[in-house]
Amino acid sequence: DNVTAGAEKLPVELSEAFQKRFGVRPVEGYGATELSPVVSTNIPPSRVQPGAPHKGVKDGTVGPPLPGVSVKVVDLDTGEDLGRNRSGMLLVTGPNVMKGYLKRPDLTAEAIRDGWYVTGDVAMIDDDGYIHITGRLARFSKIAGEMVPHIRVEEEIQKVLALDEEQLRLAVTGVPDPRKGERLVVLHTGLPQPPEEICRLLTQSGLPPLWIPSPDSFRQIAEIPVLGTGKLDIKQLKQLAQQLFQ
Repeated sequence: DNVTAGAEKLPVELSEAFQKRFGVRPVEGYGATELSPVVSTNIPPSRVQPGAPHKGVKDGTVGPPLPGVSVKVVDLDTGEDLGRNRSGMLLVTGPNVMKGYLKRPDLTAEAIRDGWYVTGDVAMIDDDGYIHITGRLARFSKIAGEMVPHIRVEEEIQKVLALDEEQLRLAVTGVPDPRKGERLVVLHTGLPQPPEEICRLLTQSGLPPLWIPSPDSFRQIAEIPVLGTGKLDIKQLKQLAQQLFQ
């Protein structure tokens, strides 16, 4: 009598349709590959144990953390612990946190800070300890439940192509994908190698497979959108990508 959904937000209409067909209303949980892979879950009333600190399901949340798992929300800029009822970066610690990425200490250092795994998700923890996922960092894509940093993919493409990092010739963003939630796409102003060769070089570099865009995910554009400050215009980039990959 229990079905738990994760990886992507569970639409209400999907939950209702599932209940109508199978007689069980799914509950929502949260996790990541790097977290073995569960952090939290709602628990149907029929499964709540006597004396348990958390009672049942709270719609719109991914439930409270599992026993032994701790979560906190910190300021995106300062890292300050924000406590309850404030949105910030969700961090997780506990026995479920991975030791690291195999032979990639650089990636491990980005993902785990002082024993806390940086999820890349913006969240809020309410007074009952239930986690509300309120958003996602703009420069990450959640692909099949794993957070993929756009900047690291951009850096690796620049590296394998020996591009001048001072010149903005490419940018990575995410577009909706019906199977994996999101997929990476690369907008560029012209590259010295075809997409198939770039993907081969990225594979040879040791970049995780989920982090490698597919050859059909590259599009050439006139210029990379930037703000008046010269920084990448993330909002316009995403809008442009969605138009190109409709």
